Amino acid sequence: MSAGQHVETKTENCQICGGELEYFNSGRELTCIQCGKKEIGNITCPNGHYVCDECHGKGLFETVKEYVLANKSNNLFEIAEYLINQDNIPMLGCENAWIASGALMTALRNEGTVKVTDEQIVEAMNRTKRQAIGGYCGLTGVCGISPAIGSCFSVVLGASCRKDQETSSTMKAVGKIVNAIAAQTGPCCCKNFVRIALSEAVLLVKEYLNVSLSTPHEPINCTHSSRHPHGCRESKCSYFKSCVD
Repeated sequence: MSAGQHVETKTENCQICGGELEYFNSGRELTCIQCGKKEIGNITCPNGHYVCDECHGKGLFETVKEYVLANKSNNLFEIAEYLINQDNIPMLGCENAWIASGALMTALRNEGTVKVTDEQIVEAMNRTKRQAIGGYCGLTGVCGISPAIGSCFSVVLGASCRKDQETSSTMKAVGKIVNAIAAQTGPCCCKNFVRIALSEAVLLVKEYLNVSLSTPHEPINCTHSSRHPHGCRESKCSYFKSCVD
């Protein structure tokens, strides 16, 4: 095997056979074992099982969408915590990014200062789904939760390539989310990243939209430490000190 094809073995397990997943430094053509789609991927298991992002979150997008659309809370942490603590939401995976955009947009809609429609909530989630790709936090340096928050600002502000301040503000917001998440890596944790991103988003919506959203009423208790396939950061994590495993 060449240097470009070096394999770094992790402790994360294949959802098909339970084998330890392998992360490739160079992408290769892989076939999704569930839908048969061929694409370039960087993660598989020793038995050749590969699951594309679409199949990885099969059905969960609709679950998240239906929950946020029906929710009446203006507390984005309350919305997000309910969802990320559901057993069918993977510990790691861009399903967590859908939750981030859905929670923020729903809280904005329910708070009422800025007009946000159900259609806009779905639009932000759909945009998130297109840019939140599993494993790319390490492969490109862009965690899907960053564009999740960016999609919310873009939809609310009406940003596009031809716009000026709307797009600039959206990009600046995303930059702050990236920096906030980068301070929490080693290894990556989607649950942590959602919480950190939403904490930063509270400050950003105040700055750019003049909207005041609630912060958590009590410390967030992480109950997922034992689930982390790469090993929880424990005391390095902002939420581990109140862990109730």
